[in-house]
Amino acid sequence: MTGRDTARPEPPPHPLVAAFARGVALVVVLPVRLVWELLVAAGRWLRRWLLSPLGRALRAWVLRPLAWLAYHLVWVPLAWLARHLVRRPLSWVLRTLVRPVARLVVAAVDLLIRHLLVPLVRLVGRLFGPALRALGRGLWWLLRLLWTALSAAWRLAGRILRALHRLLLRPVVRALSWAWRHTVAPLGRALRAAWRVTVTPAARWLNASVLAPVREATRALLRALNLRP
Repeated sequence: MTGRDTARPEPPPHPLVAAFARGVALVVVLPVRLVWELLVAAGRWLRRWLLSPLGRALRAWVLRPLAWLAYHLVWVPLAWLARHLVRRPLSWVLRTLVRPVARLVVAAVDLLIRHLLVPLVRLVGRLFGPALRALGRGLWWLLRLLWTALSAAWRLAGRILRALHRLLLRPVVRALSWAWRHTVAPLGRALRAAWRVTVTPAARWLNASVLAPVREATRALLRALNLRP
């Protein structure tokens, strides 16, 4: 393709096609565009002259009065009731009843501990202290004796097991290992060698000289009788 061909302008469209395109634009596109512009203008007009004033009027004449009424008729009475019927009575109950009762209970418990439990514990200690100390010493001596006996029994059992392993188990294992190496293993090797020398050649000769010809003859007979493809 030459430069003259590339610089050549495109041929104008057919007059019939251009007229049809202008007709479609006038009949379809232009009315749709006009309707869209009218809708946009109507929306702007409604928002400016109807929705915005209506929203301001609703906020000024409905929402604000409702909020004022809710605050002064609901929230303020509820806060007053909570302050005078809940918080102050509870404060009075805590200050007048609960706190003195708690102080009385604490004082009674402290008095009971200092003047009853502590002397009772001291009296029990004085009366039964030697017996309790002797009982504790006896239990401690018994536990030490039991621990010593268990430790000695554990050590004795370990020594007995080590002696049995050294005197019985180790010689038995060595004897079995020696018998395996010098009897079972050579016998197994001899049997494998005898099998390779005797049974394996006989089986090969039997397969090659007898079984294979019999299979071939049987296969040929079956083919001759059309009993095998």
